[in-house]
Amino acid sequence: MSGAKTFSQTRETEEKTETAKGLSSFKIMKSDDDLRHVFGWASVAVRVTGEVIEDYQEDIIEIEELEQAVYGYVAEFGTAGEMHERGGVGRLIESVVFTKEKMAAIGIPEGILPQGWWIGFHIPDDDVWKKIKDGTYSMFSIEGTGTREPVE
Repeated sequence: MSGAKTFSQTRETEEKTETAKGLSSFKIMKSDDDLRHVFGWASVAVRVTGEVIEDYQEDIIEIEELEQAVYGYVAEFGTAGEMHERGGVGRLIESVVFTKEKMAAIGIPEGILPQGWWIGFHIPDDDVWKKIKDGTYSMFSIEGTGTREPVE
């Protein structure tokens, strides 16, 4: 991928590229041309610093809620679509929700990774792969529904 970065380079960039609302985009972080695999953060609930993230829709997704939603998504769908319009352009090949508990269990010290959902897709569709490579599609967008509840 043109301009692809390592995880540590992207984490440094993420911390520096805040938007006016204090949000950052979760960009595609790694791709493999031969295998057509692409990886990155689908959603981050809590930054490495411990700050809870408010997303572009002004929603806060608690890590426990995100984890349950991910399990449902993986069990029911596990496919990639193109801009929420055309389905079947790729297949989920990697998915893990990093919580404090999981990171501690596998020996990842606090302050290394955010709490969130890391994903990987295999993209056999030629047109979509080209758009990933040329930067047209530079981040993940996961379609879903939820119920908004006021934050106290």
